[in-house]
Amino acid sequence: MTNRIEPLTRDAALEYLLGRIDYERVPRFPYRAQTLKLARMRELLSRLGNPHDRYPIVHVAGTKGKGSTSAMIASILGAAGHRAGLYTSPHLEQVEERMTVDGCPSTGEEFAALIARVRVAVDAMDRRVGMNGGYESGPTYFEITTAAAMLHFAQRQVDVAVLEVGLGGRLDSTNVCRPEVSVITSISFDHTRQLGNTLAAIAGEKAGIIKPGIPVVSGVANEEPAEVIRARAQRLGCPYFEIGRDFQLTYRGIELATLAGTPRLVTRLDYAEPPGTEDEGYRGLQTGLLGRHQAANAAVAVATICRLQQRGWAIPTAAVREGLRQARIPARTEVVQCRPIVVVDAAHNVASIQALVDVLDEAFPEVRSRILVFATSRDKDLAGMLRCLLPKFSTVILTRYLNNPRYVEPVELKELADEIAAADPEVNCQVLVEACPAAAWSAAEALATDDALICVSGSFFLAAEVRNLAQTSPLRKTHAVTS
Repeated sequence: MTNRIEPLTRDAALEYLLGRIDYERVPRFPYRAQTLKLARMRELLSRLGNPHDRYPIVHVAGTKGKGSTSAMIASILGAAGHRAGLYTSPHLEQVEERMTVDGCPSTGEEFAALIARVRVAVDAMDRRVGMNGGYESGPTYFEITTAAAMLHFAQRQVDVAVLEVGLGGRLDSTNVCRPEVSVITSISFDHTRQLGNTLAAIAGEKAGIIKPGIPVVSGVANEEPAEVIRARAQRLGCPYFEIGRDFQLTYRGIELATLAGTPRLVTRLDYAEPPGTEDEGYRGLQTGLLGRHQAANAAVAVATICRLQQRGWAIPTAAVREGLRQARIPARTEVVQCRPIVVVDAAHNVASIQALVDVLDEAFPEVRSRILVFATSRDKDLAGMLRCLLPKFSTVILTRYLNNPRYVEPVELKELADEIAAADPEVNCQVLVEACPAAAWSAAEALATDDALICVSGSFFLAAEVRNLAQTSPLRKTHAVTS
């Protein structure tokens, strides 16, 4: 007997999803195999006909850079003529952004149909869980969206899918695939309650995506976590490629270039494999994602493409260059307005905040009036991020986002900022508090002259809310956006 699929509207599909357990919306949750069951994800996919087995997969984990690297890999594959699916999380504005094919998100109608199809399998699993009793639960929000994306890629008959890990790696819902290449971009401190409070422990969780015999590309430069990844790859008999050892990045800086007739800031880099060799095809690469850290992500993306080439994939050098140039991902040091300069960045840990500060110093060294709009989540290193940010801005506006309950109250951030300022003579900024993103954005606009810079950072959730305000601002100028 076949279960009938009841059609859903997009709103009904969203309502259904929001009724599921959503670990993206809680500050703490039990990170263990009993809670995040890969067996549950495998059962869900089995009930859907195992759509993830119908196309090759590139699997990407890492503390930071995994979203950007995934986007670069997918863009290169698309430029080479391969129909490429891309699954990333979280989304900024609409959940459909999580699943794209050839750079285009699923439509609202496609999304609703996917959730309706997945819901049939979920309901059956819920019934089984209810009959079994105990503490078991049915599929979560993230498991359902992951399954929907995998189904979408199968229905759209992609040639390849790039899957970004959501959290960690070992227990992540995406870790049911057997990929063409496993990729780990970087290791730094984030989600320490779930993943551990040492770099080695975090690396162990990320390295959980490594599968026997499957090539591994690592952008991890720190020796402590690199050794963990290296050892697991060796133990599982995987061809292993590590930045600085097997491939090399030479960072050439940020410069103004013309892409598709539009002036844009770009990052330039050279790629060499093995280190010390010269390949003219991979010299002077450009990407519109800004900064030294994005150059490192680009190098990891190119190293991943090289592994696919070794496995017989047709990916010309010209496609690598073009794919990197065209790669875009919102809220990664994204310049959304030019007069004043408005930069939106979803950085939410110390390493990514430091990378953001470095980009601002390099790309906009002449700007003296800097305004920060900042909000973040309770499970983050609040003091560490503020210590990086406060000395770099003349005005700091602390707020909270509205679209997720994990926020830190602005007054709490203000107390911490005042403590840091009192102890650091380099901090010389005005600190303001606003109750919501709209008020914070209005305050920033009121303070900013045409030659100022407004930076929005601290959280994906804040980036989503303020990015929309900045893009629809009546004060937005018509000058070309530079990234």
